[in-house]
Amino acid sequence: MKGLRSCFHLSTRCFIRHNHHSPKQLELLQKRIEEIPLENYRNFSIVAHVDHGKSTLSDRLLEITGVIKPGDANKQVLDKLEVERERGITIKAQTCTMFYHDKRSAKDYLLHLVDTPGHVDFRAEVSRSYASCGGALLLVDASQGVQAQTVANFYLAYSMNLKLIPVINKIDLDSANIPQAEGQIENTFELPVDEIVRVSAKTGINIKENLLPAIIDRIPPPNGKKEKSFRALLVDSWYDSYLGVVLLVYIVDGQIKKGDKILSAQTNKKYEIKELGIMYPDRTPLGTLRTGQVGYIVPGMKDSKDAKIGDTLMHVGREKETEILPGFEEPKPMVFVGAFPADGAEFKNLDDDISRLVLNDRSVSLQRETSNALGQGWRLGFLGSLHASVFKERLEREYGSKLIITQPTVPYLIEFTNGDEKVITNPDDFPDLSLRKSKIQSLQEPFVEAIITLPQEYLGNVIKLCEYNRGIQIEITHLNMTEQIMLKYHMPLAQLVDDFFGKLKSVSRGYASLDYEDIGYKPSDIVKLELLLNGKGVDALAQVMHRSQVDRVGREWVKKFKEYVKSQLYEVVIQARANNKILARETIKARRKDVLAKLHASDVSRRKKLLVRQKEGKKHMKSVGNVQIEQEAYQAFLRRS
Repeated sequence: MKGLRSCFHLSTRCFIRHNHHSPKQLELLQKRIEEIPLENYRNFSIVAHVDHGKSTLSDRLLEITGVIKPGDANKQVLDKLEVERERGITIKAQTCTMFYHDKRSAKDYLLHLVDTPGHVDFRAEVSRSYASCGGALLLVDASQGVQAQTVANFYLAYSMNLKLIPVINKIDLDSANIPQAEGQIENTFELPVDEIVRVSAKTGINIKENLLPAIIDRIPPPNGKKEKSFRALLVDSWYDSYLGVVLLVYIVDGQIKKGDKILSAQTNKKYEIKELGIMYPDRTPLGTLRTGQVGYIVPGMKDSKDAKIGDTLMHVGREKETEILPGFEEPKPMVFVGAFPADGAEFKNLDDDISRLVLNDRSVSLQRETSNALGQGWRLGFLGSLHASVFKERLEREYGSKLIITQPTVPYLIEFTNGDEKVITNPDDFPDLSLRKSKIQSLQEPFVEAIITLPQEYLGNVIKLCEYNRGIQIEITHLNMTEQIMLKYHMPLAQLVDDFFGKLKSVSRGYASLDYEDIGYKPSDIVKLELLLNGKGVDALAQVMHRSQVDRVGREWVKKFKEYVKSQLYEVVIQARANNKILARETIKARRKDVLAKLHASDVSRRKKLLVRQKEGKKHMKSVGNVQIEQEAYQAFLRRS
């Protein structure tokens, strides 16, 4: 029953709904597309910070172009995962085809809106989505102004030569400050004020009159060649329980039809197209996809690990004459957690659930691991802490699974004296002190460039927080005509995944926003901190951190863990250790049976003998016994940590 429920969730929630058009309607749709020349195609995305109205604007564009009915607007049509709707974020790249008749020229246009994730964790999906576009709408909230995510995604879009149309949204709000938002756009992005389009995505103000004509006039058409061999960019993928892997593709050159045989440039595997079509807004099968279109194909692919985002797809037999598209890069997990079932008996069910969810998110790395404290589990690798949080939430909501998640850790690079390098993702694999002195050249940790925007009144608090988290200030900018500040810091990724965003929101009362990008590894003085129970390490609780933090964290750990450990029949010693040095200790006294209860008060020698025997018994129990710690203690400790 659980497996059946899981399949239901996958088939209903993971954007694999099918439009039920009649064959005649599909034929008319295909004919309409074929009548529109390539120079009338416009592929674009929307660049925005969280909650600046990107999903609402997408809905409004779909409504105005007739893709959805007016009553379906404001339903976040392109955010098809439950967690996307609840959090107000886009996680998976989506696309939708629209037809638009321009009354000024009396011409029809084919528009492809590629709705991209905004958060840095999904930057690989963002860059592939941008690669399929000729331009982007740079969306800024009229009351909040330019925010960190807007800045980071602007630089990415700009670096990929997208034509940017600045759009100020929510102009109908009482709190709207349009001159301030215009000043920020002009100064931060160096875009002219007279190019800014002012709209309200919620009410539809100026979208039909100004925004759609701006998309037609300013965004260039795709520059592919219809007569060249078929070549497509793989933008995204998802798993359908009936069809296997479904690929979202941008047709760069040539065309493809049902039954064609294609080849992946990265895996060299061959497939036959079972179905293809456009998202309108759901999967709508057609006979052909042509140059410049963004659509889906069903190649009969069974394993989503073979769907490599950024891959080049081509016709079989045309490999030599087809140039591979540049920029392919395997996504690298940057945040790792240990995951264990809250109930050990649920391991098999949870293993099935995780495997199904990984089918829909090929950027998650998965391997089995065993903990001496928590039993059988998995080591999961994610693109970032939000990615990890979303995965856990989907697992709990869509499958009803209960997990114990260990503290997130980042990959550390070890350079050996003989020139070899090794990346470790599990604190348990961290080298011991003897190796460090003899065979290791350097230990390095990943750093990021963090972009933080905040009101000036919180500047002191935020600078203190960044410095406490080992941040190095690179730049401080006052955004024009406003009290907003933009900070740039170089910071260890390990500090960022340790709920830095939550702490930032706390010290800025929710007004600060954060974005970041990877800037590679830097040498660092890092050590492994372990928690010991009666001298034995608890592997699930070990953590790698900077030497400057181990004393403080070690003391906190032993105090916290003591709260959750019940007293045993013998003494339990909780210690924190780093570099073979004990940093902190807490002791839980043994439970003592009252062996003197039936003894007469005057029988002193008998009294001493019983106490000595009890003491010796406790020693023996301590030497042969294992500390019995309930799973709830680990769960509670990890939750508080």
